[in-house]
Amino acid sequence: MTGMIIQGKTGNWEVVCGLEIHCQIISKSKMFSGASTHYGSDPNENVSFVDAGMPGMLPTLNKECVRQAVKTGLGLNAVINKYSEFARKNYFYADLPQGYQISQFKYPIVGEGFVKIDLEDGSSKNIGIERLHIEQDAGKSIHDISPDKSFIDLNRAGVGLMEIVTKPDFRSPEEAGAFLRKLRSIVRYLGTCDGNMDEGSMRCDVNVSVRKVGEEAYRTRCEMKNVNSVKFVMQAIETEAHRHVETYENGGVIEQETRQFDPVKGISKVMRKKEFAHDYRYFPEPDLLPLVLDDDFINQVRSEMVELPDAKKSRFVHDMGLTPYDADVLCESRETAEFFEKAAKGRDAKKVANWMMGDFFAMLNEKKITLEESPVSAENLGKLVDLITSDVINGKTAKDVFVIMTETGDNPEKIVEEKGLKQVTDTGAIEAVIDEVISANPDNVAAYKAGKVALMGWFVGQVMKASKGKANPGIVNKILAEKLK
Repeated sequence: MTGMIIQGKTGNWEVVCGLEIHCQIISKSKMFSGASTHYGSDPNENVSFVDAGMPGMLPTLNKECVRQAVKTGLGLNAVINKYSEFARKNYFYADLPQGYQISQFKYPIVGEGFVKIDLEDGSSKNIGIERLHIEQDAGKSIHDISPDKSFIDLNRAGVGLMEIVTKPDFRSPEEAGAFLRKLRSIVRYLGTCDGNMDEGSMRCDVNVSVRKVGEEAYRTRCEMKNVNSVKFVMQAIETEAHRHVETYENGGVIEQETRQFDPVKGISKVMRKKEFAHDYRYFPEPDLLPLVLDDDFINQVRSEMVELPDAKKSRFVHDMGLTPYDADVLCESRETAEFFEKAAKGRDAKKVANWMMGDFFAMLNEKKITLEESPVSAENLGKLVDLITSDVINGKTAKDVFVIMTETGDNPEKIVEEKGLKQVTDTGAIEAVIDEVISANPDNVAAYKAGKVALMGWFVGQVMKASKGKANPGIVNKILAEKLK
């Protein structure tokens, strides 16, 4: 049986988990107002009268937010609902100026879908999507400025959100982690959310329950709010699952409640007893008409879709000869995949992939820079591979050239020409160097002929040293083998 199994005194327990992910929609203005969504502005700089909940202010739906939600729904292999409604979700909170949140309840814009995840053991699994609805975000309460006051920043109030609700299909923390990484990759490919959990533009609520292995019915679940990293989501699931098992094993009862996960202490604590839909007194939003989409609009959005990670990975494996692992790494971000394709165009894709995942990624990590800031362009990385493939330089020299490229950003062909690094492929010249090495080392020649064949590597090294690394290693090996017979 796959998944996380917890062994208890009364038997084995299975984890059951579902996620609710809030993705901040990439749009220049907010969901129902023209205020900017720029991140990092001074507190309360990007706030309109609508966002501040001023009396008499009416919301106006942002068409771009609708487009982004439909695009995301298509990326989740989900049903796009032509008819959806907005509703008011009523609750009091200091950073919710209106006293309610405009959301969607009974009729969301996106229905059921699925996301395929790939697990470390090589298996795959489809995670069901229950729905995607759009809503406005609340503001932000700040508690660490003053010891006796809380401050409110409404810059985030009214920003468009997509809430993606999964089915309770996760059976381990690893599955949840794989899903979040895949979802983040999908929305980034689509350009609908930047997926930056550390900035709060992608937040996750985790619903966890457990049941005995073999049980079909679900038991009581608890929700942990606003977990802000993949690592913490995985920790929260494991910690909460063990708490449930321990409670049941000791004869206790799990109550449905909202909790907060503390990643430092590795525990969850109660925030409030779990609300139900009727607690929010949902009712249709009177200031907004139902949202009705036609086929032309949906088809137009569909025509704007880019190739998504799964399709790109499959093409890299089947058309370009990469291993599934290499393709997975290179397809993690759209920018990395596009960089690779540009570098590999018309070349040996496997060699380019090896360079990207080796020296190139190491250089980015060492310099602590992004792909966009790389001094080595995709075109120049491809040209470096060309020089190796055409025997102009060997692998060792290529590494030296690459270092110079990272420092200067120069074309590798220019570097090779200016520094006289072209590989010697003239068999006559190489043979002359080999003859000198053999003549100077008669004892090693005798030892080699007596059976110490490991000395071949030493001879190759001496020839490469004498040629200052310019001799073609393949030719060197071939001529040496003949000479030492």
